[in-house]
Amino acid sequence: MGKCSRSNHRYLFGMLFLVMLSQNIFAAKKPKPTILLPQIVKADPLSSEERRLFTYYFYEAASAKSTQQYDAAFDYLKYCNQLDSTNASVLYELGNYYNLLQKKDLAYRYFKSAVANDSLNYYYNLALANFCFEAKDYKQAIPAFDKLVKLDPSKVEVYPYLAESYSQDGAPRKAIETLNKLENIVGLNEKISLQKFQLYSQINEKTKAYEEINKYIEKYPTEPKYLILLGDLYMRDNLQKDAWTAYSKAALIDPDNPYLINSLSNYYEATGQREKSEKILSDAILNKKIDVDAKLGIMAQYVNMLQQSKKDLVPVNAYFDSLMTQYPQEPKLNLMYGNLLMLQGKKQSAHFQYQVFAESNPTNPTGWEQLLRTTFPDSLDASIKICQTAISYVPQQPQFYFYLGICQYQKADYKNALKTYQTGLKYVDPENGQMLSDFYGQIGDLFNRIGQKDSSFASYEKSLMFNPQNLGVLNNYSYFLSLDKKDLDKAEKMSSSTVKAEPTNPTYLDTYGWVLYVQEAFTMAKIYLEKAVNYSGDKPSAEVLEHYGDVLYKIDEKEKALEYWKRALEQTTEKNPALEQKVKTGKLN
Repeated sequence: MGKCSRSNHRYLFGMLFLVMLSQNIFAAKKPKPTILLPQIVKADPLSSEERRLFTYYFYEAASAKSTQQYDAAFDYLKYCNQLDSTNASVLYELGNYYNLLQKKDLAYRYFKSAVANDSLNYYYNLALANFCFEAKDYKQAIPAFDKLVKLDPSKVEVYPYLAESYSQDGAPRKAIETLNKLENIVGLNEKISLQKFQLYSQINEKTKAYEEINKYIEKYPTEPKYLILLGDLYMRDNLQKDAWTAYSKAALIDPDNPYLINSLSNYYEATGQREKSEKILSDAILNKKIDVDAKLGIMAQYVNMLQQSKKDLVPVNAYFDSLMTQYPQEPKLNLMYGNLLMLQGKKQSAHFQYQVFAESNPTNPTGWEQLLRTTFPDSLDASIKICQTAISYVPQQPQFYFYLGICQYQKADYKNALKTYQTGLKYVDPENGQMLSDFYGQIGDLFNRIGQKDSSFASYEKSLMFNPQNLGVLNNYSYFLSLDKKDLDKAEKMSSSTVKAEPTNPTYLDTYGWVLYVQEAFTMAKIYLEKAVNYSGDKPSAEVLEHYGDVLYKIDEKEKALEYWKRALEQTTEKNPALEQKVKTGKLN
């Protein structure tokens, strides 16, 4: 008998500013995708015939690349490099190819050679600098980016990378100096100032750090966001009195500012004033001056706070009722209300809210996903209908094929389940190894169900190729191999890894015990099958009980074996003639 696999939002307005601390200010411009014309050298190292061949194959490479024939372009470039190993254009292009092929050592060598043969070319130097930065080789990245700054000081996108390289290499003052140069070019910039704040804080020069924020407050005295940011940064440094002063000044400018409300709530929470924290949030939810999106964020923070303090969430429902009266055309409220109801265990009420959201936004998979949570696995028919409706609106979302396939599998509709998984597989991101593994695992189970064992085992192999630690597949694959009495050493190895990962999982223990049984290692098999029974709780499965009875019989505990076979027969929901015969005769067939 086969086995199936077992398989708050917080509204932190202030943190939106802090996130920028870790972001680059500008995205570095990448080298142009087209192949650069070959350099002209004064003393040509090639004969006229070699030069003719070089030029011909170089332009063939450019043509192949433009038509996306990358293999051919790569071959042409390698031939050009054999003719002239000093041509920087070829070296640069080969560096890009080797980088794409993840041959990093070769990529570095070719980029470095391109720069060595044409040291003033901006794009070759940029490729080398970017490569070193991405490889986290900051010692090499620093001189490379520094050279770019000197080649063209107006290229502002380079400075943040040079600053970050200095910072990562343990030279924060050099990083600050670089950012100061950038600020002189672009003027006052929030992201630059926040990076400088972080760097000054790193070297414990707090006065200079806070000066970076205060200069915005001085320049924009009627803008509360900089006071709120200053307060948030004070809170991060545990300077609560200074934070309160900053928040109080912001409140004089705009007391209904949702950023401020969020920060004040965090302040009250941090200073042990939870009631005030909750009240400022609940008041904000009913404040008509605050827009619906801000209220949704505040609501999320409020619910999270109630959860942390283990308070009843039901009173929050009244706030949602009030908000939906204020904003009847905002299905986002239905989605969030559904989430709240799910936290309260009210699946049916949540189902209604999710349905309103899903029908209002049918091309948004979130609504269908949440709706599915209210039906799966309790109602297979309802879950099938949701998945099929979702697929009709968002056919490229593989998760709906996956759950549709599970439901069809559970209803023993194996052929349609197999078709569903094979269709959904087309839409799985090739980079998502976990999902690919799960799809192939289910396909393997289904092939086994319809008697196509070779296809089943091939699918399991593909599954494990994408995720070698897929425990469900390791379990099922090893079990089915043991039933066929083939590749038992491989089955034992796979099954043992599942037991090591989850030593109290009765399904994995049962499979491992059964593999050992088939290998006739009966004493060891008894140990694991007994554990499978013990870890199964009050009602072990019929399969586990039958297996344990079999091994007991093999070690000459026949009366006890009969006892477990009888228990297995009582638990059996499907016809099992072999088990019935064991019970009738008291013998192992």
